[in-house]
Amino acid sequence: MMNRKFAFAAGLLAAIFLLTTAESSFATAAPARVAASEAEARGTVERAFQQLKGGDYNSLYEVLPSASQRRVTRERFVGALERTRGMYELDRLEIGTVRVAGDLGMVDSVVYGRVRAPFAGEAKIVARQYLVREGGRWRVTTGDAATVRPLLATNPAFAKKYPFAQPRVYLKRDNRWVDVTRELGGLRRRATR
Repeated sequence: MMNRKFAFAAGLLAAIFLLTTAESSFATAAPARVAASEAEARGTVERAFQQLKGGDYNSLYEVLPSASQRRVTRERFVGALERTRGMYELDRLEIGTVRVAGDLGMVDSVVYGRVRAPFAGEAKIVARQYLVREGGRWRVTTGDAATVRPLLATNPAFAKKYPFAQPRVYLKRDNRWVDVTRELGGLRRRATR
């Protein structure tokens, strides 16, 4: 009789242990998937930066979401980037916060480089890059308000946590970073009149 009670107790403890182990593995599976998705999103942004830095604009076009590709042809996209190639030289990318929720992602980043024209100097762009998963792949919507705003409008919880932010452009003057975003916007508006 004692052996049966012992066997029952041992079996019960084993069952509790297995259930506890199974529950903890279920609890860690979701964060592991999120971490993998965040790493994948980070890798997509890093590859896109390398494509931009290396002038591989055709491949960079493939990273755009389908909504962006519908608005701009590959030829227009590649041509616009090729025309600006001599104006800057990209140096490095720093990635800060990376967040993923389902098929949406957000990556805060800083791109460093040098501006050659119309004036020379060190520059950086601080940007919140949004990503959307399409066809199992992350697509980057950097600074594309026409794509980002509708995406965030249909995902208000994500938008509340990670609101849209226009990229900010800084130039180094007297060893400090000066925000020139507004001035560049004014130049752009005057150039299109």
